[in-house]
Amino acid sequence: MNQGRGACLWTSVPQHCPAPCDRYKHASCAYRGHVYLLGGREKCSLRDFWKYNVVCDKWAELPYDSEEAPEELEEHTMVAYQGFMYVFGGMQDSSYTNSKTPLWVFDTVKECWINWKTGSDTLQGVTPTNRKGHSAVIFGSSMYVYGGYIDLRGSTKEFWKFDFDSRVWSLLSSVQGGPGPRHGHSAMTYQDSMYLYGGLQGLREQKDLWIWSSASQTWSCIKFHSGPPKLVGHSAVLFKDSMLIFGGGETQSSPQSSLWRFNLETQTWKKLALLPGSPSLCRIHHCSIGLGQSFQPTAPNSVYLREISNSHNINNKLRPFKNKCQPSRPTLQEPCIELQTFHMDNKKHSPDLSIALKDTKLKGSCLTFENQEAISEKRNSVDLAEETEDAMFLHMPDFLLVLGGKPLQGQHVISVWHMTVA
Repeated sequence: MNQGRGACLWTSVPQHCPAPCDRYKHASCAYRGHVYLLGGREKCSLRDFWKYNVVCDKWAELPYDSEEAPEELEEHTMVAYQGFMYVFGGMQDSSYTNSKTPLWVFDTVKECWINWKTGSDTLQGVTPTNRKGHSAVIFGSSMYVYGGYIDLRGSTKEFWKFDFDSRVWSLLSSVQGGPGPRHGHSAMTYQDSMYLYGGLQGLREQKDLWIWSSASQTWSCIKFHSGPPKLVGHSAVLFKDSMLIFGGGETQSSPQSSLWRFNLETQTWKKLALLPGSPSLCRIHHCSIGLGQSFQPTAPNSVYLREISNSHNINNKLRPFKNKCQPSRPTLQEPCIELQTFHMDNKKHSPDLSIALKDTKLKGSCLTFENQEAISEKRNSVDLAEETEDAMFLHMPDFLLVLGGKPLQGQHVISVWHMTVA
């Protein structure tokens, strides 16, 4: 995946049971080569939790029957920090939920929900109430939650910080200015700043872009003449020195297919075109997950960098993936893409990922991919025996997954789409 030509290719990744059902307004995040998916809505609110092994292309349902697990959630957030998943907000509105701090923690090693009592509860300090459609990002050892929709109050501009080490909540009331009350927006981090785009202020969609500096604790608005329209229910991810904004809509019932890239250095927008033969994907209230090191934070205090610093090499030998994207057979009707998706060969212990490589060509009426291996020299059996899934994810190619979202596809399993940029 590179930023040269700036054209994108969408590919459907077929899923097979067991797998989560199709949904929207769910939460998802990636941690050490796995994608975690929680709750959301199909015909009603869902109460389930899944883990997707990207290398093996396999879903596994995680325990959800303990007292420490949350109830049905939608429009909540989930972030990963040092082996734990932190889930916030999204409960059904009631007098009970309004009196409870909506925070749950899942241990990814033991694969269980833990009894979490915050330090501020013990000290009778202030804590946030339940909300939906907020954003949550990580700076250092803290989670920052902005906005959201609070029952009977509407959109809020509350800006909360949760310290993972002390387990204390604090309201950043001293922060002046900013985006104001909103929900349904997107947010992501780059270096020491958080970038927030769009969302709803009351019933009005927005198209503004805000930066919050963790160093100066101040907000500033970026002015631009061209860029995405007013959006709600979209997603934002970091890719190298850019922010990718996908989907959403100007209204709740008008999902869009646009993919925008905002260069964080030059502060300019660019709309990415579709490669010939690529389908157009319209989604709202979906989840976008970036995998590969180009999608990871690059700040010196990045959690990702700290966690992989000791395991980036095994015996000082890199373990790149081998890509096996097979050409599709020509047809006379419409472009087609044949994938060999995320398959683990038990004999070779090397994963096959369905990624679009640099040399993408249109031959006749079908898309084909030129298969290029990262290295040509053979690895001996000792090297292969040392290969583990934890090592594999460090060398995973760059690709973006889009999970679920409206419109639902009318199928039992969740829709998964894979995007690459040429």
